[in-house]
Amino acid sequence: MRVVSLVPSLTEAVALTRSEVLVGATDWCSHPAGLDVARVGGSKYPDLDRVRALRPDLVLLNEEENRLADAEALRAAGVPVRVTFPRTVPEALTQLGELVAALGVPGEPGWLRAARRAWAALPEPATPRAAVVPVWRRPWVVLGRDTFAGDVLRRLGVANRYADHPERYPRPSLDELRAREPELVVLPDEPYRFTADDGPEAFPGVPAALVSGRHLTWYGPSLAEAPALLAAQLAAAA
Repeated sequence: MRVVSLVPSLTEAVALTRSEVLVGATDWCSHPAGLDVARVGGSKYPDLDRVRALRPDLVLLNEEENRLADAEALRAAGVPVRVTFPRTVPEALTQLGELVAALGVPGEPGWLRAARRAWAALPEPATPRAAVVPVWRRPWVVLGRDTFAGDVLRRLGVANRYADHPERYPRPSLDELRAREPELVVLPDEPYRFTADDGPEAFPGVPAALVSGRHLTWYGPSLAEAPALLAAQLAAAA
């Protein structure tokens, strides 16, 4: 089997499950460290000629990260594709289990079993903290309805002020964000790299939680450590 992954979290999943089948990945596939496979460009604009040249038996895509046009072009070229789109933690675990099975692995790898245990053992959160969750600035973009990251935070006791917004990624003004009167602002380090000096100053008087974007948005092996790590980062925002 020859697999090309256009989704960083799935690249990590394949590399830690059946590394010998992974022949290509995007330039943004940073995990595991030292990954040595052919690079095929970015997730949004991969070089499809390079992808096809790798003679893949399967190309992994995500409905949110990749373009429908690329999936259709690969299918038209006779290349099998597998498209994921989890919007909750249970959906992510299910789709990862299906991917592992598609790779021909008998039983689940240790990282997936650990992820299932970690999320199953998560206690019911105490009183939720109302938050806004920017994922970009200039312009501001926040988590809205029906997102995987939003479900992760909900399970950790964060109530997204935009969870009922008609859009999945609204673009409110900063004045509108402040008018929502959040008790917390959650600032991941990807896709926009928020830092202690870039982000919190826009929300004076509001506790800011700087969190790992990989653990908030990736669905793969990082899910095993995400609950404990994110909970600690959220708790640090007093």
